[in-house]
Amino acid sequence: MVETLPLIDQRSAAFRAAIAAAPDLDAPVPSCPGWTLFELAQHLGQGQRRWAGIIAAGPAAEPPAEGAPEPAPREREELAGWLAAATRQLLHAVQVAGPDRGCWTWWDGSESPLTAGAVARHQLQEVAVHTYDAELALGAPRPLPGAVALDGVDEFLATCCAGAYRWPYEPATIDYHAAEGPSWRLSLAAGGVRLTRFPGAAPDAADASVRGTAGELVLALYNRITVDALEVGGDRRLFDLLLEWDPDE
Repeated sequence: MVETLPLIDQRSAAFRAAIAAAPDLDAPVPSCPGWTLFELAQHLGQGQRRWAGIIAAGPAAEPPAEGAPEPAPREREELAGWLAAATRQLLHAVQVAGPDRGCWTWWDGSESPLTAGAVARHQLQEVAVHTYDAELALGAPRPLPGAVALDGVDEFLATCCAGAYRWPYEPATIDYHAAEGPSWRLSLAAGGVRLTRFPGAAPDAADASVRGTAGELVLALYNRITVDALEVGGDRRLFDLLLEWDPDE
């Protein structure tokens, strides 16, 4: 497991740097259709504040009642301070709660626990991918940091795919191979979706597979790039089915 909180702090600082470097906060964000850079910043800052409140509320069957979200200031320097304050609130909430304290999450039923630490882990990926979005809007996207990306593949598959969910199609296996070494296998069936981790290549072939750097895999999982930009093997159609699949149905 990566050291989540320092990396949230680092990626949040990188996001603020991208916002500060933008010539125009009304510039569109290609990877978030319909959003401007300002709207992306507001989304991230409001999200970090919201999750700080959810963590502070502790174990719950429902999220705490939410008032009107705090609007982001338009003035550039004030916006930077507003974003930094949101990150501090999130980090403080996790530090006070401790990683193992329970809290509400939207991924009930997945392999990821309902804890402050799991929220922090997902929030790291949130800010990492949105930093990529902001840099893309500036025309200079950078690769996701290696440790963040490797954990990001595992976190996405465990949180968004694996669990007591019904796969409505024929049973299948899908492998994700990172150029850095490890692999992950999703085994999808009507009785549930299981995630298997391998330190290297999987011992046998899956029905479909995709290979790339961990950062590329994360971007594909978050639909920032298509799997066709990577090395795809086996039944390509399975990736379309996975994209269409709603685990909650």
